[in-house]
Amino acid sequence: MALKRMDNVGIVVEDLGVTIDFFRELGLELEGRATIEGEWAGRVTGLGDQHVEIAMMRTPDGHSRLELSRFLTPPVVADHRNAPVNALGYLRVMFTVDDIDDTLERLRTSGAQLVGEVVRYKDVYRLCYIRGPEGLLIGLAQELS
Repeated sequence: MALKRMDNVGIVVEDLGVTIDFFRELGLELEGRATIEGEWAGRVTGLGDQHVEIAMMRTPDGHSRLELSRFLTPPVVADHRNAPVNALGYLRVMFTVDDIDDTLERLRTSGAQLVGEVVRYKDVYRLCYIRGPEGLLIGLAQELS
């Protein structure tokens, strides 16, 4: 069997509305919102009886998605939002943008903060990390070709 695609990356948040607005400002489209609950969902996640609000965000090309989740039950048990870039586990999502300076300016009005600085990697990319809503770590890349 062959791998077909990566379907989505999941991010657990406290404020679903603010996070949706932030990713919309970045350029993602809200594909849909739903409430997930019931015994079947708990069997998938191993969390038992769960109640979760989700929002599926899609990149403009339609190939990638973020699933934003807000757990109502069971309560969240760990918080990795302010972990440094070199912490173990899944930490960031990287997006390619047309203009990194314009994107940073727009996202700053939504509370984004530059982690380090915008750097140039050879003549290929301009790159940076930002902290978005709730301290989420997000990478931005501008192709220079």
